[in-house]
Amino acid sequence: MSTYVSKEISDGLNAARIASLKKASRLRVEMGQEYFKVLRLWKDGFAVEAETTPRLRGLVDLYDGANHLYQCLIIAIEDEAGEMRYEFKRNTVASDKAPLDFYREPDAPIALLGKDG
Repeated sequence: MSTYVSKEISDGLNAARIASLKKASRLRVEMGQEYFKVLRLWKDGFAVEAETTPRLRGLVDLYDGANHLYQCLIIAIEDEAGEMRYEFKRNTVASDKAPLDFYREPDAPIALLGKDG
């Protein structure tokens, strides 16, 4: 038994699914000064809405709300069902602190005050 769904119905279902994903997601991808809603994120990549998002390429930043999650080098994989899917070539966890080149004791003082301060 073969089931056929018309293009109009299929497009409508995809649009409703994408609208639901956009509403539920706090994730966004930022490229330069522009940012776009991320519909889904998985271990090796993410998806954005194909219709409203320009082709992304190169180095981008991924955020969950205001939290910077990753800096990523990406490549486009496929455009399917209203989603453009990207894969990570490199995915680096973002940090709000510069890396230390020495071990810092957990109970070490945060700062030292001089005689005049």
